[in-house]
Amino acid sequence: MAVRVKPGASRDRVGGRFDGPHGPALVIAVHAPAVDGRATEAARRALAGALGVRPAAVSLRTGAASRDKLFLVDRPDPALSEVLRRLRDGSAG
Repeated sequence: MAVRVKPGASRDRVGGRFDGPHGPALVIAVHAPAVDGRATEAARRALAGALGVRPAAVSLRTGAASRDKLFLVDRPDPALSEVLRRLRDGSAG
């Protein structure tokens, strides 16, 4: 799944849409700075939490040094695409 990471935020937040190089991406704001992979790791954990999966089930596929990343979720639940759509498009309840 495509993700746009915003490091250095006042608090961690998952939600919103960014039209990036990988298509419509989920925005993840993290408190961690973009130093030594800390923002990427924080984004991976925040994404797992928002999707309701274990952090170990989410891995970085591409974009280690970029704000635009692709993450892979191992064995996703069929309802995962709907959860992602709600988070990305702002209809999460």
